[in-house]
Amino acid sequence: MMTTLSLLSPAKLNLFLHITGRRPDGYHQLQTLFQLLNWGDQLHFTPNHSGTITLDSADLGIPVEENLIVRAARLLRHGSRGAHITLDKHIPAGGGLGGGSSNAATTLLALNHLWGLNMAPTELQALAVELGADVPVFVGARTAWAEGIGEILTPIDLPEQWFLIVVPDCHVATSEIFSHQQLTRNSPPIKMASFFEGDSRNDCQRLVRRLYPEVDKVLKWLENFGEARLTGTGACVFAGFSTATEARAAQRHLPHKWAGIVAQGVNESPILRALV
Repeated sequence: MMTTLSLLSPAKLNLFLHITGRRPDGYHQLQTLFQLLNWGDQLHFTPNHSGTITLDSADLGIPVEENLIVRAARLLRHGSRGAHITLDKHIPAGGGLGGGSSNAATTLLALNHLWGLNMAPTELQALAVELGADVPVFVGARTAWAEGIGEILTPIDLPEQWFLIVVPDCHVATSEIFSHQQLTRNSPPIKMASFFEGDSRNDCQRLVRRLYPEVDKVLKWLENFGEARLTGTGACVFAGFSTATEARAAQRHLPHKWAGIVAQGVNESPILRALV
């Protein structure tokens, strides 16, 4: 009898993002700190022997063949192995929370387990780079300091603080920001100690808040409750709190036109426990 494996596909925050250069192939060199969250999408995997991958999800505005879940599954599929996958989507698209990348990584981890492939995490991370620069950190399933294009990862333990994440009513295209002539691309590399001393920022934030007035409004509002920062290329904005009570107290003041999410940062993805 076929069994269904259900997993959280966690969102992430970029606690900072420095762009230190650009490679000849167009990829950006960066430094960032990926903070995994205990909140995200839900993915359900039912293995079968059809030799095909099928996906059931809400309309995401892209052809199924281009969905990172399907592309990830096909990287692993051999012979008669197949699967039906259901996606319950909660992470907003174009928000800088890594939804698509997390979905791809969760698919690699789940099918490696269900199909008994026994591929090592390093092997899966090598495949993950083909799907996108943010996918390897989700395969590693640990909050991590990242360099290179995001694939050189150093797991790091942080205090598991709470975050209020605000979702503006706009969609920011990563490609638009990374290709923009006015994006800062020459930040000097920093050491981890510098981040903990407060020497960090998001190099995309100034450009995004200029191009997207709604993001600028959210940043100004959230700054009433603490340091507000853009995650990734946006559009989502976050602030950290010591407790869930504090984060939810701020959320109660959120204007109705914006969505708010309260989530806790975790050092280890719940996926690791689920697959043991």
